Amino acid sequence: MTDLRSDFMKSFQERGYMHQCTDLEALDTAFNEKTVTAYIGFDCTARSLHVGSLMQIMILRLMQKMGHKPIVLMGGGTTKIGDPSFRDESRPLIDDAGIQDNMNGIKKVFEKFITFGDGPTDAVMVNNDDWLAKLEYIPFLREYGRHFSVNRMLSFESVKIRLDREQSLSFLEFNYMILQAYDFVELKKRFDCMLQIGGSDQWGNIINGTELGRRTNNFNLYGLTTPLLTTSSGAKMGKTASGAIWLNEDMLSAYDYWQYWRNTEDADVGRFLRLFTELPLDEIARLEALEGAELNDAKKILAGECTKLAHGEEAALAAAETARQTFEMGETAESLPTTEIPTSELDEGIPAFALFNRVGLSQSSSEARKLIKGGGARVNDEKVADEKRILTSADVNETGRIKLSAGKKRHHLILPA
Repeated sequence: MTDLRSDFMKSFQERGYMHQCTDLEALDTAFNEKTVTAYIGFDCTARSLHVGSLMQIMILRLMQKMGHKPIVLMGGGTTKIGDPSFRDESRPLIDDAGIQDNMNGIKKVFEKFITFGDGPTDAVMVNNDDWLAKLEYIPFLREYGRHFSVNRMLSFESVKIRLDREQSLSFLEFNYMILQAYDFVELKKRFDCMLQIGGSDQWGNIINGTELGRRTNNFNLYGLTTPLLTTSSGAKMGKTASGAIWLNEDMLSAYDYWQYWRNTEDADVGRFLRLFTELPLDEIARLEALEGAELNDAKKILAGECTKLAHGEEAALAAAETARQTFEMGETAESLPTTEIPTSELDEGIPAFALFNRVGLSQSSSEARKLIKGGGARVNDEKVADEKRILTSADVNETGRIKLSAGKKRHHLILPA
């Protein structure tokens, strides 16, 4: 490890956030000597962020706790283009109303993690559409476009991969990295922001911003990236077979969120405790050293701490109790995710595979059929033997519900309404 002096950079490194930095020694000095303003950008491609963005949110929280000022940059403008980094195809374009709806949903995530206000270390949330929408094309090209080399832009890994796979890269998308670079310059002018933080896939875009600031205004800007986040088995963080692990409770229940962390692979427990909780490092070292059945206790602590941050302590405790009742006592807990289905619809009958897909226990009807064929689907704790089985009001159990289970750990209640 590099010998760092500032509290923020030391913690950043010790918790496993460190990947690349444009000038580590100078940035560490800045964090040690003054209040640093830094930003992370989030495009508005859905009504919530998912677990794949959680590391960046935790970094903003860490910054604020250590006396620095975070900026949450909402990509109201850049979402109109779509970031092409490491994607095989263009993102679907979203209209203005859709972007605003997504932005409203995403804002709710940050209110749980960081404090907004007018104080020196209070976070601010800004929308890059405030300045990008006002740009005049020809003046922008003359003032900023001339500082970008197409040859160099084509050399960035994110672009090379797209071209090597012979996937079309539109001129619209090609402009994304220029606009992101301009964002950095604009945030420096407006908020004296000196640092952009992002995932490793954003390194090229961040470098563009630091260089544009130097060339146009002689700004001294810094870039800092985090490693690509995957599970020990190589799976990408944020999505599972049953769908995205959203951070907003209206898109994923606190119970399902708790279960996601409870199901962490053994090899990831220590790393995830460092990245996604605020437990002391010595306590994390103790927990990750546990073996066998005791490691399950560490996973429950991980699930509880993560859920507490995203949904509050009460929701975390309720999720843990629901899990205890469901798995340790064999009871159907009241707080399991529930979907109301009209009684008239149940009277007519619904194919089991369709109902599993409808409540989110599978991503598609075909996946639900495979789940049933593989013996992983249960209704009221009994295996579904026939993929053509029809569920009706006759399947409502003594609790007044139908309990659907996908595997041993994912459950959903159907409530006749």
